Amino acid sequence: MRTDRSLTWLVAIVVLAFVAALPMLYPGSYWQTLGLITFLFVSLSVSWNILGGYGGQISFGHGTFLGLGAFTTAAIALRTGIPPWLTIPVAGLIAMLYGLLWGYPTLRLRGPYFSIATIGVGEATRVLMINLDDLLRGIPVLKEVVRFRPLTGGASGLTLPMPADIRSYALAYYYGAFAFMLVALAVSWWIRRSRFGLALLAINMDPDAAETLGISTSRYKVMALMVSAFLVGIVGSLYAQYFLFIDPREMFSFQNSIAMVLMPIIGGVGTLWGPVLGAVVFKVVEDRLSTARLMVGSLSINLVQFNLLLYGLLLVLIILFEPGGVLGLIRRIGRSKLSLRISARFRGWV
Repeated sequence: MRTDRSLTWLVAIVVLAFVAALPMLYPGSYWQTLGLITFLFVSLSVSWNILGGYGGQISFGHGTFLGLGAFTTAAIALRTGIPPWLTIPVAGLIAMLYGLLWGYPTLRLRGPYFSIATIGVGEATRVLMINLDDLLRGIPVLKEVVRFRPLTGGASGLTLPMPADIRSYALAYYYGAFAFMLVALAVSWWIRRSRFGLALLAINMDPDAAETLGISTSRYKVMALMVSAFLVGIVGSLYAQYFLFIDPREMFSFQNSIAMVLMPIIGGVGTLWGPVLGAVVFKVVEDRLSTARLMVGSLSINLVQFNLLLYGLLLVLIILFEPGGVLGLIRRIGRSKLSLRISARFRGWV
């Protein structure tokens, strides 16, 4: 077990060193952009895993935190002229407070009822944000808020100012996203090893038994949601600052929430490194699907149209054949090889 852990950390250090040096190896390239997006996906996956993996609360509403973080940064920066990077903690805080607002009542529900409630919250928030500017214009007391600048932009979205040196700007946010990914991993690692994490794991295994041991299940689940929402909100802020354009239909879409559920499950939900592997696999598959085409006779089919179908098929296969995800498959292969080595050595002794 110690050897496996040492090997895991060694591989992680080598991979992290490579991605840190990627902009120097391929400056200003497609790979740099792909690396940054992957860092954001990993951060989202790790953040969702705090609630869904450790606490066992499957949320389909985390897209709301992503969108709130992005639009908080854009609205503050456009209205006040404050540098967008200074709004990052505010974006996380707004997302966390929104998580507290709907998490306190919904987390009293259990199992599929909580998941269904989060779908409703996510869709209601998406519709509200798309129409928020029009709603405010219809209220005499609040119409001045959006008189000169919109809050969400509706179907037009919001656009942040273009930086003077786009290459340096992109490089800075590459390392910013990389640093935040490490922070998210550190938070996940700390929670897993803390009393907070043990309480979440106990709630995941048996909430009734956890209650009898004196664990306030509602309080711990709300705390996990707030931490998860804070991290996801910061990812939304970084996304807005890097891409400089955000659209409420995209940022609050149900597809973003689904992606945050799929990534940890693909990699290995409830583990430290599983969400990382799941995010990488998810992003690679998505990137390949965006350019892949299937030829059926003279008909050319763009596979990006079927991405959710393929993700769903992948999810079903994982649940049926390897519930531990990619990480579980790697561990199973490792145990099989170890068993073969032990058997071979035993036969040699005989």
